[in-house]
Amino acid sequence: MNTVDAAWAVGRVTIGTAVKIFTPLRNYGAERVPLEGGVVLAFNHFSWIDPPAFGTASPRTVYFMAKIEAHTVPGLGQLIRAFGTFSVRRGESDREAVRIMRQIVRDGHALGLFVEGTRQRSGVPGQAQPGAAMVALQEGVPVVPAAIHGSQDWKPGNFHPVSIAWGEPMRFEGLPKGGKGYREASARIQEEIQRLWGWLVEVHESDKRPAIATPP
Repeated sequence: MNTVDAAWAVGRVTIGTAVKIFTPLRNYGAERVPLEGGVVLAFNHFSWIDPPAFGTASPRTVYFMAKIEAHTVPGLGQLIRAFGTFSVRRGESDREAVRIMRQIVRDGHALGLFVEGTRQRSGVPGQAQPGAAMVALQEGVPVVPAAIHGSQDWKPGNFHPVSIAWGEPMRFEGLPKGGKGYREASARIQEEIQRLWGWLVEVHESDKRPAIATPP
């Protein structure tokens, strides 16, 4: 077990338990995540609670990407780096971040990306940026989309329910490894995240969220 996996083992017991208590969290379709090999996990993003929620819900250790500003916060930066999180400079080309993303999946790990690039204040999933599609196409690995719902209304202490739904692995054979292919693959990822999110909205509108259910 490497140091990142060791941090995750401890985090699942400590942070993971706290997330399940304070959200509370429902997790649907996590069995769709391949347990071995490189994979890109593509998420939507509403709140700072999303990374620990997705991390708790994932059956894999997730190597997240986070804005460089988060890495400069005393205490927080050291914590997230212990979990394998790496930095990216938003709004500009960051070749080192791209190199790290590709290396993570090449080494057989799970790369976690919030595909919109930033939190969505509107409360609905936004447009997927090309990063997830680029890594998947360049390295020939699948993308597993996942949607989160409820975190846009969650605040510490209000115990608002949060749910996550995982989609089937997506592959993009036949698409070109360039801008056109990245755009088409990103559109497909965005469509699937929005579909999963719509299903979660319906689940939350029902009288009671089921403990077990399979996303369509």
